[in-house]
Amino acid sequence: MPQLRLASWNVNSLKVRLPQVLEWLELSRTDALVLQETKLTDDLFPAEAFREAGFDAVFTGQKTYNGVALVTRKSTVSGLEAVELNIPGYPDDQKRFVSALITPAAGGDPIRFCGAYFPNGQEIGTSKYLYKLDWISTLSRHLKKLLEASPRLILGGDFNIAPAEADTWNPAYWEGKILCSPAERGALKRLEALGLRDSFRLFSQPAETFSWWDYRQSGFEKNHGLRIDLMLVSDALVPLVKEAAIDARPRGNAQPSDHAPATLLLEY
Repeated sequence: MPQLRLASWNVNSLKVRLPQVLEWLELSRTDALVLQETKLTDDLFPAEAFREAGFDAVFTGQKTYNGVALVTRKSTVSGLEAVELNIPGYPDDQKRFVSALITPAAGGDPIRFCGAYFPNGQEIGTSKYLYKLDWISTLSRHLKKLLEASPRLILGGDFNIAPAEADTWNPAYWEGKILCSPAERGALKRLEALGLRDSFRLFSQPAETFSWWDYRQSGFEKNHGLRIDLMLVSDALVPLVKEAAIDARPRGNAQPSDHAPATLLLEY
């Protein structure tokens, strides 16, 4: 049966990590990838490098911070249509959202693939924390419209929220802290209530599987991490999901991102 491999990866500077991304795309045979924290203005995005590697790309970015992209393998995905760069109508200059309709070249109905870089929130009660909650609410309203138009939808990204205690290396330490606060987790649950499922939790998974580890204090070596990079799938796609995982291998690279890719396999 035809398959489609999709993934999300916060690369924490595409300028630094481009060779790693291109290598990983080939090793993993990924067909569509959403990227976060590209940290590049659009004129500096390496679109030609992706083209030469056999990928199309749509992107929106800014200097130093944020930036998102969606890249698709030309041989397995029939182009990118109905592209969105940022949440329509949201008065914000932070580049955090991208989406497009992608159609498997082997046939099948289109899928709305969305990539998002959720705000960090910095500290509970601050203006950045309130911005995070407002941004998620705005995203939820937009996704509701997208789902009405395209019931086959995937939202991948760095959510900057660990969904549950099992997604933290030390639940007692993280309880109530930023990325794990009740308000953040509640916002995520309201997002999922639109008809989205955490693909990772559709399967039995190894304990203490994380997607982010702090550069400091040997976080990766000690596996002191969080699972904050998610691939949510709409109810209509759940029967097609055959695998979901975190690929921690790139975190062991020289000069790695502090995040690992979240991956998903669909089978038609």
